[in-house]
Amino acid sequence: MKEILPISALVPTRNRAETFRRTLESLALQSHQPFEMIVIDGSDDQLTKEICESCISNLSTKIHYYTAVKLGAAIQRNQAIAHATQDTIWLLDDDILLEPHCLERLWNALQSDSEVGGVNAMIINQKYTPPGRVSRALFEFLYGEKLESYAGKCIGPALNLLPEDRDELPEIMPVEWLNTTCVLYRREALPDPLFPAHFTGYSLMEDVTLSLTVGKHWKLANARTARIFHDSQPGDHKNNEKVLSQMDLVNRHFVMTKILERKSLSDYLKLTVLQLFAIAALFGKEGKVQNLSAVVQGKIGGIFEIIRDRNKQVTEDV
Repeated sequence: MKEILPISALVPTRNRAETFRRTLESLALQSHQPFEMIVIDGSDDQLTKEICESCISNLSTKIHYYTAVKLGAAIQRNQAIAHATQDTIWLLDDDILLEPHCLERLWNALQSDSEVGGVNAMIINQKYTPPGRVSRALFEFLYGEKLESYAGKCIGPALNLLPEDRDELPEIMPVEWLNTTCVLYRREALPDPLFPAHFTGYSLMEDVTLSLTVGKHWKLANARTARIFHDSQPGDHKNNEKVLSQMDLVNRHFVMTKILERKSLSDYLKLTVLQLFAIAALFGKEGKVQNLSAVVQGKIGGIFEIIRDRNKQVTEDV
């Protein structure tokens, strides 16, 4: 017998029918399942709709299917939450595989402390690794202090670092930010709208923005034993290095200035150093140096976009 939890799961998706089917099949194996799942689909075909309307063995969750009114991860999640009926919101991607008891452990972690506003799962194939000498020096510069570990922190100009997974750590670890790959939030802790209009398309760093906003008034945690595999899929949004490079700078600047309210000259210096480090790192990654021109063009485009947006804001304020 599956235990149904008072949770609304929100899933934005596009052209990933078979991958999403695997996600649903892994959910069907969970001992605890959400009351409902809101699927916002931007696919070019009907395959995802057919999967949502099919019968998946052992899946007790009610699936509500809607066509996306506009494409974009953040935009589709904003559409989804408008249909949610439960007091706990589960944000998850369409390409994850849940390990046994994942949702149960997430739920228990959220209920363990009434001051915890959000808790995410441990991504077993994407987690914090101890930095090398150069990266550690960068982290210390951005954070302004030498730490044994920077895992789970959001340092300097919104550099978000993954949580670490070690057996000697507690099952529930405090963190400074949460991803949207697999995370539970108390609905009362969430802003309205869920994501600001700034985030479009791939919506890079929308997860940092949301969790930092919630974290201003609530505790955030990582449930280390609630585990998932992120079966990350390719997509057009990941193939344009220029667009991604520009989005990284623009959205990181947004988080740094609007959410963290870090606007001093030293903050901008740290942002500059971080961007230069990202460019330099291309030379140390096999096959990545060929993207140098596109990445640099993206950074330059990002600078002009930031200046344009600032001038527009000044004009509107006047």
